Amino acid sequence: MQKADYDLIIAGGGPAGLTAGLYAARARLRTLLVEKMAPGGQAATTFYIENYPGFAQGISGPDLTQAMEEQAKRFGLEVTYGEVKGLSSRKPFWELEVEDRKVSAKAVIVATGVEPRKLGVPGEETLRGRGVSYCATCDGPFFKDQDIGVIGGGDSAVEEALYLTRFAKRVYLVHRRDALRAEKILQERALENPKIEILWDTVVTKVVGDSGVEGLELQNVKTQGTRSLKVGGVFFYVGLLSNAGFLRGTLNLDDQGYVLTDDTMATSAVGIFAAGDVRKKLLRQIATAVGDGAMAAFAAERYIESGKWP
Repeated sequence: MQKADYDLIIAGGGPAGLTAGLYAARARLRTLLVEKMAPGGQAATTFYIENYPGFAQGISGPDLTQAMEEQAKRFGLEVTYGEVKGLSSRKPFWELEVEDRKVSAKAVIVATGVEPRKLGVPGEETLRGRGVSYCATCDGPFFKDQDIGVIGGGDSAVEEALYLTRFAKRVYLVHRRDALRAEKILQERALENPKIEILWDTVVTKVVGDSGVEGLELQNVKTQGTRSLKVGGVFFYVGLLSNAGFLRGTLNLDDQGYVLTDDTMATSAVGIFAAGDVRKKLLRQIATAVGDGAMAAFAAERYIESGKWP
């Protein structure tokens, strides 16, 4: 009789994937977690997390996700690295294409998360890695005592602007509206921080520089007036894109590319579940990702034990 390589494969190693791995490993399912880079996802690039329950003084993103990984591995979760490039049905199993190999399982949990949205202005792509960044935790220390720009007005933009004040001489927070969208407590901190200057009703039209970022071209959306701003680096936080492109044609996605699920995390394909930021949902936070991961693993366990696959 044909046998699958694993009972369950989890694509993605952020908080949703790691939680699913923990629950699946404790259920004694033969489970493989496939992560593109380092476990932790977006959470691992967050300097400081204050809204995850259980840590009264907060905890760093890397510390939290490393603990999650160690906990799941302690119960037998197998972790491998590589980009998932495809998912296809090989009845009675599902088969994932991971880099140059293929692995099969009775069920799959998609937890591939999101990636930063690009603004698409001139100079953004050509200067990426040379002053243009999407990760303050990764690149902030390179801009010590410099003026830098942060683009956006949501939680990520304001959180990272606050973090960058540890290194920068001044942080210009460029926001296209006249009010921030971030949590009120983050807004209060940004408005009170003497190193942060908020440029309201303003958009970036160009990133200026040859071998590195030298400045920004800005435009006021109300007056249409333009100005130049000299900065040594710029961090973009203008939204997120779903990492579910490889699933188009296999699963039902919404107009923005997020995976559609029911309340058990089941997708439109039998035996495929989704968890975390990659699925359509109201709130994308570590707390909701963890809940998704637990539910998806439990539902996958029930599905596998039913013997109804496919």
